[in-house]
Amino acid sequence: MKFGVIVFPGSNCDRDVQFALQEDLGHEVVMLWHKDNDLSMFSTEDCIVLPGGFSYGDYLRCGAIARFSPLMQPLIQFAERGGMVLGICNGFQILCESHLLPGVLLRNASQQFISKNIFLQQENARPLKIPIAHGEGRYFADERTLDELESGGQVLWKYCDEEGNITATANANGSSRNIAGICNKNRNVFGLMPHPERATSELLGNTDGKILFRQILMNRKIQSVSWQAELANT
Repeated sequence: MKFGVIVFPGSNCDRDVQFALQEDLGHEVVMLWHKDNDLSMFSTEDCIVLPGGFSYGDYLRCGAIARFSPLMQPLIQFAERGGMVLGICNGFQILCESHLLPGVLLRNASQQFISKNIFLQQENARPLKIPIAHGEGRYFADERTLDELESGGQVLWKYCDEEGNITATANANGSSRNIAGICNKNRNVFGLMPHPERATSELLGNTDGKILFRQILMNRKIQSVSWQAELANT
């Protein structure tokens, strides 16, 4: 699988994603400038990543300007053809602004920027420790949309405590129903606020990000529930 990483003005996690995917996970990575408009080098078996940062300085709403970058229309068409798209932090915000994912990311309930390790619930397995770093990471959607996401198995990660309990105190930013990450109905577009690329190396003292990346790839291929068997071998 080949990955493309889009670089917007203000992106600050693009090289982190490149290094994690290329050096720690062994994938080919192509860096893409936001003014490009050609994704023909990628097949629908590949993945385009929108990294974290502060695209266009987070003026207006986070991601609201980046959605109009020249590369976004080819990206939307790529996703519509079944190509895989991953948005991390600001990338998640951009995907919601582009309506590739439902809902919106609002300012944290604390009204403060949060940077720390948190835990994510994963089905029938230990919680993952992954860093977050955001000021506008509070996922919100109306109750009908939330019900549809949950019933469709599209809520992939929820904030939890170290034992895996989903509680209000473990909800880092006040997100609706503790939601940290979701996917679309076709399971080829993924968005999450935590940063798995910051947890893929023993040098960083944490490799849970590798497991999370593999979850995303397996969710795309095997429809959400049977990925645990492969994870057990990692």
